[in-house]
Amino acid sequence: MFDGLPREIDPKERLARLRLARSPRIGAVTFHDALGHFGSARAACAELSTISVLHAEREQEQLARLGGQFLVWGDAGYPAALAALPDAPPVLAAIGDIGLLSRPALAIVGARDASLAGRRFAAEIAAALGAAGFVIASGLARGIDTAAHEAALATGTMAVLAGGIDQIYPPQNAGLHERISSQGLLLAESPLGTPPVARSFPRRNRIVSGLSAGVVVIEAAARSGSLITAHRAAEQGREVFVVPGSPMDPRHEGSNNLIRDGAILTRGANDILSVLGLPHSAPQPIEKPRQKYHDTDTEKVVEALGPTPTEVDELVRRCQVSAATVAEVLLSLELEGRLERHRGNRVSLI
Repeated sequence: MFDGLPREIDPKERLARLRLARSPRIGAVTFHDALGHFGSARAACAELSTISVLHAEREQEQLARLGGQFLVWGDAGYPAALAALPDAPPVLAAIGDIGLLSRPALAIVGARDASLAGRRFAAEIAAALGAAGFVIASGLARGIDTAAHEAALATGTMAVLAGGIDQIYPPQNAGLHERISSQGLLLAESPLGTPPVARSFPRRNRIVSGLSAGVVVIEAAARSGSLITAHRAAEQGREVFVVPGSPMDPRHEGSNNLIRDGAILTRGANDILSVLGLPHSAPQPIEKPRQKYHDTDTEKVVEALGPTPTEVDELVRRCQVSAATVAEVLLSLELEGRLERHRGNRVSLI
């Protein structure tokens, strides 16, 4: 019986594992149960209804034409961090630098509709952790994922896709998808040509967390998919780091709940490195000093603003200045790159 130890798998067994993994009603757990019961994928394929050898060979050829390869569970090239999980992906399509899988990784996840401040923080912490030697893993979604991937391209990043590895999602990340395929690593459990659907994202999230020593959560709302990643990370014995936020901002409700439930409050890369027992090789973000204004009304408006989104009408009432004055101050801050506008006529300082 196969004992799960890394070794080079016989090519026929590797192909049989692809056949078994791609067969109807065979999920990750069922795949491993079948291996345990039959002793090998070849024996399982002889007894079960699986896809044909031709079908599996065709997908291998298609992936090779894209410049990729399959990583098969049990082989020496399969990521060790995933191998011990009970629902480890039977096979992963990979395009890019598979050498990144031998390096320590940390995941960064968060809101798709992240604030500008959140995206900047994600980029800062990804760059700092990358400089400390970590590969940054995420899911190539909009917002926090995108910011983290882009900041870590130079030091190493890997994106786990919810659909097939040839499916670009979201469409606006086509350029980033291409850059990661050439400078980082793309991974996908689903067959080529599979579009991402709702049920695929939780499955994808378990791989993001499973590849990593810990997961950093930035701006997760109460029903955020990032919470699934955090919960899977905890189940897998990984650390869960969470950047706190204002209780007035719904984008932080899920994040703050995670901290309340025991996740590690995280202010920057050094908090993460401390928990992992590593030296503080990355600087903490430095708060920019507030600019002083000579005009009293302007100073009132600026002092009333902060990182938490505030309604413009509330600023007018709180500062007791005209709506025209508030609008003028906000425009000036926006032109300076210090203001972010939100839905519902709300604004915040960056």
